[in-house]
Amino acid sequence: MKLLLSFLIAAQIHTAPIKLKIENEDETITDVNRSDYEMNPYPDYIINEQKLNDLISNVNQQVSREPVDAALNNYGAIISEKTGKTVDEIKFKKAFYKAFYKNRDTSFKIPFKPVYPKVDSELLERIKRKRISHYVTYFNSRNKERVHNIKLASEAINNQVVFPGETFSFNKVVGKRTASKGYLPAPVIVRGELTEGVGGGICQVSSTLFNAVDRAGVKIIERYSHSRRVPYVPPKRDATVSWYGPDFTFQNQHNQPLLIRSIVTGGQMIIMIFSSEDLDYKRKEIQRAPINN
Repeated sequence: MKLLLSFLIAAQIHTAPIKLKIENEDETITDVNRSDYEMNPYPDYIINEQKLNDLISNVNQQVSREPVDAALNNYGAIISEKTGKTVDEIKFKKAFYKAFYKNRDTSFKIPFKPVYPKVDSELLERIKRKRISHYVTYFNSRNKERVHNIKLASEAINNQVVFPGETFSFNKVVGKRTASKGYLPAPVIVRGELTEGVGGGICQVSSTLFNAVDRAGVKIIERYSHSRRVPYVPPKRDATVSWYGPDFTFQNQHNQPLLIRSIVTGGQMIIMIFSSEDLDYKRKEIQRAPINN
């Protein structure tokens, strides 16, 4: 009887799943069964690499943190950058292998590597000193829905830094204009007709940006005019954008980064372009926007 009991206990120990706990600081992110990562029907010392890669991807989605670029607040003071983090795949696999080959429940902490921001305080301090261009357009501040959309798009492009040789895409930076992101229905031009659409008004932002950066001597890659005259810029000085249609893109041909500052105040849409004091360029003359529109 004792022999049978010992056999049953040994069998239970042998068949009980071995747990591998994966921890982030003092928190268990997930625990997995070692057997789920064995390459069946091969011996249990061979790991299924595809499942391990999927595990790393899932863990990374839970614990990674995007870096935050340095930025300027409304008063021009610098808000410091924040370093992000992502799972160090090589170290994670080494830790997993070590835990996997222990014949008991065990745990290991997730190894990270830093993800540095694109723009730090030192760079921002250098390129915020010299205003090389600006452009102002005007709008009816009583149209609340349109003004709301203009402010959202303006906030999206504000503090963007475009490095030498880099191409800026309005659609990529601003993203899809949807109700879930806070955009409201407002008048838009579709095939020459004025109608209502979510995000109406943002073409004033893209048009103001076009004139500001064109004046700064960048290379315009993609720009389209509306199918009918718009009142906020001179003729043929607009840049229509649509998520499923035209985009506005330009390339920074200068040897210094460009900083975009976008402000909405009262009935004005103001975009200023800054750069380093070392930037040598020739400003392009552009007709001012009409005030009454």
